Amino acid sequence: MDRTSIINLAYLLASVLFILGLKGLTHPRTAVRGNLIGALGMFVAVAAVLLSRGIVDWGEILAGVAVGSLIGAVLAVKIQMTAMPQLVALFNGFGGGASVLVAAAELHAALVEQHLSPEAMKTVPVAATALIGAVTFWGSLIAFAKLQELIKRSVRGLTPVNALLGLGALAVTAWLIAEPTMTGFWVLVGIGSILGFTLVLPIGGADMPVVIALLNSYSGLAAAATGFVLGNNVLIIAGSLVGASGIILTSIMCKAMNRSLLSVLFGTLEAGDGGPSADEVYGGRIKKTSAEEVAMLLDGASRVVFVPGYGLAVAQAQHALRDLANALKERGVEVQYAIHPVAGRMPGHMNVLLAEADVPYEELVEMEQINPTMDTCDVAIVVGANDVVNPAAKTDPNSPIAGMPIIDVDKARTCVVIKRSLSPGFAGIPNPLFAADNTLMLFGDAKQALVELAQAVKEN
Repeated sequence: MDRTSIINLAYLLASVLFILGLKGLTHPRTAVRGNLIGALGMFVAVAAVLLSRGIVDWGEILAGVAVGSLIGAVLAVKIQMTAMPQLVALFNGFGGGASVLVAAAELHAALVEQHLSPEAMKTVPVAATALIGAVTFWGSLIAFAKLQELIKRSVRGLTPVNALLGLGALAVTAWLIAEPTMTGFWVLVGIGSILGFTLVLPIGGADMPVVIALLNSYSGLAAAATGFVLGNNVLIIAGSLVGASGIILTSIMCKAMNRSLLSVLFGTLEAGDGGPSADEVYGGRIKKTSAEEVAMLLDGASRVVFVPGYGLAVAQAQHALRDLANALKERGVEVQYAIHPVAGRMPGHMNVLLAEADVPYEELVEMEQINPTMDTCDVAIVVGANDVVNPAAKTDPNSPIAGMPIIDVDKARTCVVIKRSLSPGFAGIPNPLFAADNTLMLFGDAKQALVELAQAVKEN
């Protein structure tokens, strides 16, 4: 068997491992194994590439591996669970930026070093990489800035600008394919960079999980296009898998939030006009409570539903929540966790967070399954969640979250909201749930409040 056949077999093996890894990631119980299988596939792919011809010298490779490993190790140790969405956004951006640089290097080599004719060049994937990679890189940086709250306001009315930029990108793409030049390449990168800004800037904070999923898909498509530029089969397959899984996840997220996939793809997913002020919503209708009062309430409950949100992650309160749940279960109370598809700021954020605290996966219930049963819930306890339980999504058509399905905690006999203050969530709007007749507000840090509540339950 010749060298080329061995390399292609290694690529095939890596691709199979990628697919098996993705299958493992579909369930929490097999997620760790799936991650390891995917990592093994990447190792096989990288080893095959390094052993093939035309690779730079081993010194440069080892230096790159050392620097990358050091950066990865530092990030793994330093980054908190609350900052994972921002890290994912940056990873997406790095993937897009790397694809652009690789395509630029290949085009430069073809034009300057090999003097290839336009017909002999892979201009279509080069153009696709330039446009998609640039959109991914700059769009991801804007998403990072929004998640990090460096950009707090959405810029509206950019749809006509996006349309003009899209037409300009098509024209430059046609020019680059017909007459490949580095000037045309960088002009296309420039248009893609501006598109990255203008596509993400209008999108409101509550819709950022959808944007993260879409940018993940874009990074995969950019990598697949780069695979065609390089003639690398495993990069084509891996990029296609990421691109396809990302667009499927985006579609699922859109359905969960009652958003249009086309509006996300074309950057028309703008924030709404807001709604009533906090004074109008809350004025004189907030009922404060204490851990002792909630413990007495729980003493007569037979079914309790927890609704975790981003505030739980910020307070690192998942272990305290589990302890409270265990205390209730020891008293014969049925306990469940209601998981909204976009709870937190990234798909699957809450599932990972609760798994870290060894919460049984069987107790995690998706929104569609638990909502029809919420009227039989004695006490719903909302921990650091705002937008995913906001009834304004159903009652206010002008709300930025209008139409987004929510967890119906307002149907529970009593709802307890654990929260530091009445400050709004990521969507930036007040929550009428906090002023509802059956809602009690337990103000304070989520972790401390849950610890006190668990102690009060045990003493009651």
